[in-house]
This record gives sequence, structure tokens and C-alpha cells, in this order.
Amino acid sequence: MAVPKKKISRSRRNMRRYSCAYQIDPVAFTTSADGTQVRTHTVTLENVAAYVTARKAAKSSKKSTSKSK
Repeated sequence: MAVPKKKISRSRRNMRRYSCAYQIDPVAFTTSADGTQVRTHTVTLENVAAYVTARKAAKSSKKSTSKSK
């Protein structure tokens, strides 16, 4: 079995990963409603706002159901 002779440093490991992680892949882009290209699986302010409102709604509905018992 192949075993490295020395430990690869975090910096060297991350440099190797960086080169392939940030290549622009045309398949990874989707077109949003306004015509701009958006990279898939990315966090946007709209996504965060929707998540926060959904969490608040779920929390308030939980409180209202527990009070009615």
C-alpha cells in the first residue's frame, strides 16, 4: 500500500484543493428569474431571509400549540 513519507502541510493540501474547487464550470450556473447567472448551491440574502422567516414561523407555531394544551 502506498504511504506518504512525510505529512503534507495544510497549506499545500489547501493549495491543491483550491485549484480544482474554483474552476468555473458552465454546468454549475443557473439562470435566475431576472436573467443573471447564479452558481448553484450558494447562499443568497433572499435564501437567508426566507430561512429566518420560516424558522420564526415554526417557533411561534410551536409556542402557540404548547400554550393551548
